Amino acid sequence: MKGPLGFGVDDLLQETLQWQRKLVDGLKLLPGVEDVDYGATEREEVWSDGKVKLYRFVGTQPASTQPPLLIVYALVNRPYMVDLQDGRSLVQKLLALGQDVYVLDWGYPDRSERFLTLEDYLLRYIDGAVDHLRGQRDGGPVNLLGICQGGVFSLCYSALRPHKVRNLITMVTPVDFHTPDNMLSHWARHVDVDLFVDTLGNIPADLMNASYLMLKPFRLNVQKYVGLMDILDDKQALEDFLRMEKWIFDSPDLAGEAFRQFVKQFYQGNGLMHGDIHIGKEQVDLMQLRMPLLNIYAEQDHLVPPAASQALRGRVGSADYSELGFRGGHIGIYVSARAQREVPGAIHDWLSRRQ
Repeated sequence: MKGPLGFGVDDLLQETLQWQRKLVDGLKLLPGVEDVDYGATEREEVWSDGKVKLYRFVGTQPASTQPPLLIVYALVNRPYMVDLQDGRSLVQKLLALGQDVYVLDWGYPDRSERFLTLEDYLLRYIDGAVDHLRGQRDGGPVNLLGICQGGVFSLCYSALRPHKVRNLITMVTPVDFHTPDNMLSHWARHVDVDLFVDTLGNIPADLMNASYLMLKPFRLNVQKYVGLMDILDDKQALEDFLRMEKWIFDSPDLAGEAFRQFVKQFYQGNGLMHGDIHIGKEQVDLMQLRMPLLNIYAEQDHLVPPAASQALRGRVGSADYSELGFRGGHIGIYVSARAQREVPGAIHDWLSRRQ
C-alpha cells in the first residue's frame, strides 16, 4: 500500500536491499581496482624551458600538411584532460582526423617560480614553443587552440604576435569577467590579492580546488559521492570516476606573481573589455586579432558562463569570426560522449577550410 508520499514500506525495503547489494558487490570489487592512469596517446617531448615542456602527440597515421595545432591549457589544472583515456580524448580524435597536435605542459611550479610573470608565460614559454614549431615548418605560422585560462593567454599572445598564428581557436574562454552570472569573478573581485600573494607566495593548489568546489558545494562535495553508490559495482564506471577525481585533485600550485597579475588585470580590472591588459611593457589590442577565429563555449558552464565567452564577438579585428555553442558543461566539453562526437570534428572541419 502506497503512503501519502507515493511510496510504501515495501518500496523502502526493496530500495534498501538494492543499495545493500551494491555496497556488498562494491566492497568485493574495490580491492581489484588498480590505480587509474591517464593518457590515450603516445607523446614525445620536442622542446623545453625549465619545467615547461612541449609534447607532440604521435598518431597512428601521418598528419596532414596544414600547420601544427598547439594546445595551450590553463595553469590551474593539468593538461591531460584533453587526452584523458581511450575513447574520451580530444587529442585522439583530432589525430585520427589528420591534425598534427602538440600541447604545452606547464609542470608544477615551486618556490623558484614564485616571481614568474604573465610575460614569462606568454612571451617566453608560449612564444618559445611557437618559435620551435615555426622552425620545423620554414618559419610558417601555427594554429593555436587555447582552453579556459589558456584561451585568455592565447588571445593575448595572438594579439601581440599575430604574424605567428595562422588560425586561433578558443574553448570555454572568458573575455568579459564581469558578467552577472560569473560567481567566481564576484569572489575574485573582492580579494586583497596583494595581501594574498605577499602572505602565501605561490598559491596552493588545494586552496584553489576548495574555491572551485564551493561554487557548487552540494553538487560537488555531496551529491556526486552519493551518486557513487550507483556505480559501485561497475568496475569501468568506477575507474572512470576515479580517473576524473585524480585529475581534479592533481593540480599545480600557481606562481604567485603571475596569479597577482591575472587576478588584478582580468578578474578585477576586466581588462579585455576595456583594452587595458599589459603583458610586460606591451599592451594587448584585440583588434590585432585579424586571423580566422573560432570561439567555442559550453552552454551549461558554471565557471565560464556563455555570455563571458560570447563577449569576444565584435571585439576582434578579424572578418572571419565564428562561434560554436556546445550543449554541456566546462568539463563535459572535453570528455562527454556528445563532445567526442561533435567538438573534434567541428575543429577539424573549421581548420580544413582555412589551410
